[in-house]
Amino acid sequence: MASDFSRTLALLRREKKISQRTAAGDLGVSQALLSHYENGLREPGLPFVVRAADYYGVSCDYLLGRSMARDGSAVPAGRMDVQESAEMEKSQVVQAVSLLLDLAQQTGSTQLPHEIEEYLSIVLYKIYRYLYMADPAGVEAVFRASREQFEYLCDARMKEHELRIRIAAAGEGGFGLMREDLHRFPMSPNELSRRYPELSGALLTILQQVSDAINMPQKNPQRNHTKN
Repeated sequence: MASDFSRTLALLRREKKISQRTAAGDLGVSQALLSHYENGLREPGLPFVVRAADYYGVSCDYLLGRSMARDGSAVPAGRMDVQESAEMEKSQVVQAVSLLLDLAQQTGSTQLPHEIEEYLSIVLYKIYRYLYMADPAGVEAVFRASREQFEYLCDARMKEHELRIRIAAAGEGGFGLMREDLHRFPMSPNELSRRYPELSGALLTILQQVSDAINMPQKNPQRNHTKN
């Protein structure tokens, strides 16, 4: 919790444009203790977390790093049966893709939505090939790219589209893309929640899940031993 909480706590204070001394006084703690909280040197108790959430107008889940939505609406689902979980994940993916494509279109780019669709098409192709390969009765001859080659070919194309998506999103030219003057607007989690109240929860939940997964500490990490 420490890293997410301390980072968010400090960010909220800076956004409110108040000093650490002022925030500490309003929250009923010493400036030294608040500094320790903001720098991850100490972990707060639940009463302070609740006070800080109320003070900054956010949910405890957001403050603790469990949700990327300030109202806590995008907390990854807890325990549910397999069918409910699968249905929810499918719905989230569909809504998240719809939101991303809409964001791309709102920039005014004629190239960015196409590049995103091409990238996602390759992802779908790879997944389908994996499912097809698991079927002993599947005939590989129906595909042009062989079993041994398709992963490398897909990965190469995906990397190319990743580069083109970054270029198109910046409105820059190169690699077959034309320079474009794009419409810029905030895309922070808070802004997404405001602009897309019905779709943002799905995207923010996925972002939180992936963030948790890629930042999860490795199990049984190797320790560095120093010689005495």
